[in-house]
Amino acid sequence: MPLLRIQSNAAASGQGLASAASAAIAAMLGKPERYVMVSVEHNPNMCFAASDAPLAYLELKSIGLPGNRTREFSAALAGLVEEHLGIPAERVYIEFANAERHLWGWNADTF
Repeated sequence: MPLLRIQSNAAASGQGLASAASAAIAAMLGKPERYVMVSVEHNPNMCFAASDAPLAYLELKSIGLPGNRTREFSAALAGLVEEHLGIPAERVYIEFANAERHLWGWNADTF
């Protein structure tokens, strides 16, 4: 049920970022990795602060996302992006969303 979407104008090489992000999200949220989805999207048409220097936009959505831990999650996710894409934290925006069970579908049903 956790979904991490990563958009960046810096291309990721291989599956390393997605795999590392999947494991990190499962550990951070204490949820089984079999429910974690990660999407890594290369979008060269992005700019931030009037610059097309490497940047990233992340969305982390999950049922039961603990709002009191978003600062911790922000640091971990920014570190992951810097490690795998070389993008510094000041060039990363992260949006957090807590999903309601009845608004999250899976396996022809909802949670």
